[in-house]
Amino acid sequence: MRPLNQAVPGAIASLLGAAPLSPGKVAFAWRAAVGAAMDRGTAVRLEAGVLLIDAMSPQWAHEVTRSSGIILARMQTMLGAGAVERLQVRS
Repeated sequence: MRPLNQAVPGAIASLLGAAPLSPGKVAFAWRAAVGAAMDRGTAVRLEAGVLLIDAMSPQWAHEVTRSSGIILARMQTMLGAGAVERLQVRS
């Protein structure tokens, strides 16, 4: 049996798989990947495979950068491997 926190990204990926890649889909995946607090401290948009992350403060930029490997893997799981190739954090 898998722990719930490991099963959720796969379940979300299954639900999102059929939907077209849209700003709403990216925003939903972002919130699921990072949680409500980090979602409130950032704004995201996807451009040509690059997830642009605007952090509301240097502290949020640091937290996103520190967790970027995990975040990228989660976004790729939820949106598909080719949708997000890298993250770019701006503050």
